[in-house]
Amino acid sequence: MRFQVGTSHQAGWDEVTWDAFVSGHLDAHPLQLSAWGELKQAFGWEDARVGLSQDGKLVAGAQVLFKKLPRLDFLPLRIAYIPKGPLVDWRNTEQTQALFRGLHQFCRRNKAVMLKIEPEMPDTSDLTEQFRTLGFRPSSRTIQPRTTVWLDLDSDEDALLARMKQKWRYNIRLAGRKGVIVREGTEDDLDLFGALMQATGDRNTFGVHTTTYYRRFWALFAPEQAALLIAEHEGQPLAALMVAQLAGKAYYLFGASGNQKRNLMPSHKLQWETMRWAQARGCTSYDLWGVPDEVGIDADAPMPDPATGLWGVWRFKRGFGGQVVRYVGAWDYFYWPGLGAVVK
Repeated sequence: MRFQVGTSHQAGWDEVTWDAFVSGHLDAHPLQLSAWGELKQAFGWEDARVGLSQDGKLVAGAQVLFKKLPRLDFLPLRIAYIPKGPLVDWRNTEQTQALFRGLHQFCRRNKAVMLKIEPEMPDTSDLTEQFRTLGFRPSSRTIQPRTTVWLDLDSDEDALLARMKQKWRYNIRLAGRKGVIVREGTEDDLDLFGALMQATGDRNTFGVHTTTYYRRFWALFAPEQAALLIAEHEGQPLAALMVAQLAGKAYYLFGASGNQKRNLMPSHKLQWETMRWAQARGCTSYDLWGVPDEVGIDADAPMPDPATGLWGVWRFKRGFGGQVVRYVGAWDYFYWPGLGAVVK
């Protein structure tokens, strides 16, 4: 047999081996690291890793998250979800088919009624046709943002600033002139970050995680793969974000701003210093993580007035001079087609 499928328990490879495989893969992503699985396990999910080996070496695989069906919690049935994966050479038909055979067997054994995947792959007709051939259906329910903005950091600071809109450069410099500074936070700042996140959620009417969630994320990822950056003015915290980095890429995962001194443009300064933080760690690109999908479909999509939800986020993020990227989206494979309406 050319390929051998197994889980970490069966195959004898540990989390260190898994994370080395993820970090070295062309499509490496933090949400496929074992630490992300451990984070989600603390908040209602069960994590597992399925790998495809060739000559004793992992060549493809996926971290799978399982969760009980919320509408049928009286039954031992679950959904399976692969965020930002699987990690496989999609051009290699034999490898891809072997991995999915193993994934489907594993998911069925674990009483999953469906498998949802959200690979970080571009939206192309070839890839969507491949998913259909593999038995997947496009899903209208995504978990990760389908459209995002990537910034190219492989330039000096003058070039990065030159790509931005003039008003964004002005705001970054204004914040500096007014005394806004950005510092790297510590564990002692996590309650502060949680409070800022709550203020942001209340102001923009969207849900946020609890401080406990951010504490767990910090414990698992910082300081090697993540940092908390805080923008302050005269000792008063005004904005903060958590950024992750892996394999030369940085990711804006969580961000918050308070209701005070917004005229000092702390969020502009914060993003600029995050770019510098990422560059200092060898990152050549930065994912600003999520804008309205309408922008991915039509770059000239008109902005509604008022610009609520992700439209307000887009208004902010578009000024940094990045490239809009639309992914292939979420795809579902049903093991129990009759329950499709329940789990959608």
